[in-house]
Amino acid sequence: MAPSTPLLTVRGSEGLYMVNGPPHFTESTLFSRINVINVTNKGLLHSFDLPKAVCLEFSPKNTVLATWQPYTTSKDGTAGMPNLQLYDVKTGTCFKSFTQKKMQNWCPSWSEDETICARNVNNEVHFFENNNFNTIANKLHLQKINDFVLSPGPQPYKVAVYVPGSKGAPSFVRLYQYPNFDGPHAALANKSFFKADKVTMLWNKKATAVLVIASTDVDKTGASYYGEQTLHYIAANGESAVVQLPKSGPIYDVVWNSSSTEFCAVYGFMPAKATIFNLKCDPVFDFGTGPRNAAYYSPHGHILVLAGFGNLRGQMEVWDVKNYKLISKPVASDSTYFAWCPDGEHILTATCAPRLRVNNGYKIWHYTGSVLHKYDVPSNGELWQVSWQPFLDGIFPVKTITYQAVPSDVPSEEPKVATAYRPPALRNKPITNSKLHEEEPPQNMKPQAGNDKPLSKTALKNQRKHEAKKAAKQEARNEKSPDLAPTPAPQSTPRNTIPQSTSGDPEIDKKIKNLKKKLKAIEQLKEQAAAGKQLEKNQLEKIQKEKALLQELEDLELGI
Repeated sequence: MAPSTPLLTVRGSEGLYMVNGPPHFTESTLFSRINVINVTNKGLLHSFDLPKAVCLEFSPKNTVLATWQPYTTSKDGTAGMPNLQLYDVKTGTCFKSFTQKKMQNWCPSWSEDETICARNVNNEVHFFENNNFNTIANKLHLQKINDFVLSPGPQPYKVAVYVPGSKGAPSFVRLYQYPNFDGPHAALANKSFFKADKVTMLWNKKATAVLVIASTDVDKTGASYYGEQTLHYIAANGESAVVQLPKSGPIYDVVWNSSSTEFCAVYGFMPAKATIFNLKCDPVFDFGTGPRNAAYYSPHGHILVLAGFGNLRGQMEVWDVKNYKLISKPVASDSTYFAWCPDGEHILTATCAPRLRVNNGYKIWHYTGSVLHKYDVPSNGELWQVSWQPFLDGIFPVKTITYQAVPSDVPSEEPKVATAYRPPALRNKPITNSKLHEEEPPQNMKPQAGNDKPLSKTALKNQRKHEAKKAAKQEARNEKSPDLAPTPAPQSTPRNTIPQSTSGDPEIDKKIKNLKKKLKAIEQLKEQAAAGKQLEKNQLEKIQKEKALLQELEDLELGI
């Protein structure tokens, strides 16, 4: 029997209702529209007196409802009432009440089958079994433990825990297998790092490895307002590595493929890079640079969408990641939400309040770029939430990827092209095609036909040096050409691009050679800093002298 089409749940100022998925897009008659104001009159199951509740969460199998209210104390300083409640959805009775002062990580974490449940309490992670919250089945104790993440999937369960560094000690993430927490060799893996005020831990689907995005609140180099981020890989077999990102800047997004054998990172100052890495943390495919800050694998893992939402224009790139071919480049302007349909063929984008209170609505796309359905909320209304009906894995089979846009009855909208601002003095002059940034094209990092293996990191580095030298020689030849006007000397000269020249004065040549040697050492220090190495004070002082050294070198070479 063919699988049912996923329904779409829509919640907003018009009420809560269901929409039939593709190809119909009509309101479902199986579920009567519920007005938000009159929700208590429609099939009321239970009523909870929680006037200050701000957070609600259901357990994976919808057997427990967790609620959280802000923690308060009385004026005389006595302790407040427990503010985290766990309710039995079937009976409406309260399983257990806890005191949870912070809103951060307030909700307990369940395994997918609800066999175990865990919460962080005073340097410990407490584990409960089979939703029996009156007995702590196991404890994981680590001094100043800050966060933990349970692995997905069935038993054996694993847990990743994060402990921030203090008093010169590094931060670390450790992996354990439940319930083996005791003993010096109990941890499956351990990874320590110095640059981490907070971390994000991402398990792959098979629970064989974790990606850790370590972030600092402040970038000491002054290069970014958003602090520094580094990406680390930790495998359950004990292996670990720092993922080397070729472009410096923030890490916007990291996502695992459902196959658990590769992951995609979006990183670097705009225009951002996107790269797929394998489990050895070697780059497999580089998508080049573009206006993007998010990545979304399809449920089957065969299609990847790179997108630029938020403060970007909503451009999307849809890629076939088995053949590394671009399928389509649709634009979903002002989108605040993105979700793949469980069938792996359709995409949902939406503009929701309170992020944006104008132009609210949603679109359903085919991955080839066609808009199959569009709904705009009336100007006096708001859209709060829209989501696909969840399905178990394997319900929808993988279909062959098509590159031809599927037909649609929805009129196509050409995205408005924003014109660049031009100051009044330039408005009557010809427009030049200059760009602030030249975008890098995609590059396959896999071995090509006839090659035994891909280039190593050292070989790639040497290849870049060779290309830089060739560019420098060509530039030098252009400067000597009588047909070209002389160009001003650059303010900063990259390593390996300084043309070799002699002045005829041995003393000046010696000084030039020493200056180039110092500049080369400074470039090496800058590369180490970009890779996450903590530099000494004297090394930082050397970097600060780079501008003066470049000026001195320029003066010597010009004979000033």
